[in-house]
Amino acid sequence: MGLAVGVLILLLCVVGNLALGVSDIPLAEVYRAFVAYDGSTEHLIIRTIRLPRSLIATFVGAALAVAGAIMQGLTRNPVASPGILGVTAGASLAVVITTFLLNAESLGFYVWFAFIGAAITAIGVYFLGSLGPGGLTPINLTIAGAALTEFLSSITSGILIVSQQTLDQVRFWLAGSLAGRDLDLFWQVLPYFILGLLLALGLGRQLTMLSLGEDVAKGLGQRTIFVKITAAVSVVLLAGASVAIAGPIIFIGLIIPHITRALIGVDYRWLLPYAAIFGAIFLLLADLAARLLFQPQEIPVGLVMPLIGAPFFIHLVRSQVKR
Repeated sequence: MGLAVGVLILLLCVVGNLALGVSDIPLAEVYRAFVAYDGSTEHLIIRTIRLPRSLIATFVGAALAVAGAIMQGLTRNPVASPGILGVTAGASLAVVITTFLLNAESLGFYVWFAFIGAAITAIGVYFLGSLGPGGLTPINLTIAGAALTEFLSSITSGILIVSQQTLDQVRFWLAGSLAGRDLDLFWQVLPYFILGLLLALGLGRQLTMLSLGEDVAKGLGQRTIFVKITAAVSVVLLAGASVAIAGPIIFIGLIIPHITRALIGVDYRWLLPYAAIFGAIFLLLADLAARLLFQPQEIPVGLVMPLIGAPFFIHLVRSQVKR
């Protein structure tokens, strides 16, 4: 019942995203755009602009929330997320380097380099975190992720300062945006989203045991190395695809798993599907806010997220310190 309600709310948010914007469209026109398309301006806006935007928001929100939940479970680190641990920064740098060196503008080309950047960064964070006192502890991972994020971001900034052409090509994308994407781009990335989500949902039981501790998981007969590798592949697919199509949108992977855990519990068989639904709803609502708050102008949705995520992150860190 709970999942059905969540899906219903998600569908309502999608419909709202289709209808509301700089120019509002009646719900009846939204319906007719799909069942009785007549080529009118409203129908063109719905089918060629707002439909791709809504679908991308849905899948990117779900992917980032699930990736964050997996990272928090694997590392037992409450502040783990693709953004905090540098995975997003690595994928972003890879896309910027690709644009700078190869003058590439194809999303299909971006995707592969985003995956490579996300994977290398994830490995680097784990390696650096393991070198600290006490080994791969949550605090060591967080420090390593923050340091690597700043390092990669500085390289990205340096490239953009040197190359005005690269900056012009990726400026809006770097802010984290859902605008200007079409259905062809969405279909290119959809297989990676689906594969990443299927891998994640298939690991629900194993992640629940692993979140209790590696020794406990091994005692229950779990192949922890296999689970970690599969989970890491899922995170790379989800984060890489999200960055490739929407740019670096942060904080969803941090906020949504905590909200979901507070409402649903710590069983990953339920946590992951609910996180996907809540993440999709959250990004759809953030996208609506980005379009409605400063009409007739709109701001990239990536600039809205820190307004919500930064206070939440500060609260989370303070609560962990008090423990």
